[in-house]
Amino acid sequence: MTKTVLHLDLDTFYVSVERLIDSRLLHRPLLVGGTSDRGVVAACSYETRAFGVHSGMSMKLARQLCPEATVIRGNASTYTKYSTDVTNIIKEDVPLFEKSSIDEFYADLTGMDRFFGCYKYASELRSRIIRETGLPISFGLSVNKIVSKVATNEAKPNNQLKIDAGFEKEFLAPLSVKKIPMVGDKTYQTLRNLGVRQIKTIQEMPLEMLQKVLGAHGTTIWQRAQGIDNTPVIPYCERKSISTERTFDRDTIDVNRLNAILIAMTENLAYQLRRGDKLTACIAVKIRYSDFNTYTKQLKIPYTSADHILLPKIQDLFKKLYNRRLLVRLIGIRFSHLAGGNYQINLFDDNEEILHLYNAMDNIRNRYGDRSVLRAASLGAKTIGRITNPFNGEPPVVLAHRTQ
Repeated sequence: MTKTVLHLDLDTFYVSVERLIDSRLLHRPLLVGGTSDRGVVAACSYETRAFGVHSGMSMKLARQLCPEATVIRGNASTYTKYSTDVTNIIKEDVPLFEKSSIDEFYADLTGMDRFFGCYKYASELRSRIIRETGLPISFGLSVNKIVSKVATNEAKPNNQLKIDAGFEKEFLAPLSVKKIPMVGDKTYQTLRNLGVRQIKTIQEMPLEMLQKVLGAHGTTIWQRAQGIDNTPVIPYCERKSISTERTFDRDTIDVNRLNAILIAMTENLAYQLRRGDKLTACIAVKIRYSDFNTYTKQLKIPYTSADHILLPKIQDLFKKLYNRRLLVRLIGIRFSHLAGGNYQINLFDDNEEILHLYNAMDNIRNRYGDRSVLRAASLGAKTIGRITNPFNGEPPVVLAHRTQ
């Protein structure tokens, strides 16, 4: 039986979500990411790419290349919501799928030709996602994950492409070697120095030659150039931790500021737990100093998702870690050992007023955003950095490696 793998990719996902929210941004150059000079472009519209802008570039350079671009910091919770909407549609229609990132999915459709026809099935799935979410999405369909991913990139924007079994090498041959997943800038330059520009050249090279130049890395690249990939589709499952961290624009020893950010982080992660019907039994605090030495301390606790229980423990861990003589470059919090379950009343600490208060605050956050209700002590924290592994079961959302 011929294997059939579908790769789906939401086109310029963060940009598409922002345009869905605000139609005035349509057809305008748009950058999403950290807005300070030390920020990084998390996503950019196709209009900015003509100026040489790409994701991962510093925001400072991107602004210089495309000064007319609109810059948006973005919101992790908003992107998580739309990604979850797409995930739920795929979950309903596909028996086996893998969520490889917030905006990418693989699905194993092997055997479905007997019933529907894989290409027709994938086309109907794509149409449903566009219709129900309003987001553009592209797909590639082939016998394995690598060829399908390359096909998706060739199909973009907002299109689809099928590579019939047996035509993998023919499809890949004329493409640039940079289009092979795993070929970064350094490897690409090495190949260019050898005179290798098209995948066809690698297909014709002896494996031993590429191994000699690139080592074990060369074996994988050679196989991918031939259209060979046996990587399985890994069934989607929920994450086991949730975390957030903040890299400062300028290293700091301002204890009040650090404390405000820790409180804001804890509040937000606790809310994410409650929203995902999760409880944590292990908390950790991370500090990275200006000399790049990083320290982490963790503590096992009874299962909870309550701010007033988590906050004192987080602050206590921070006090044990913090060295007042050194500038702080980064702080972070992680909640792990997660278990399903709604917030459980603690008969020793909680009362009905506290439970009603949490319900009221979370209802406001659900309606107006996760930063709409804050403790006064956390008002000094304008941003809390990036959140990884938000619920339900989402992969990391990285808006920027550095924030203001």
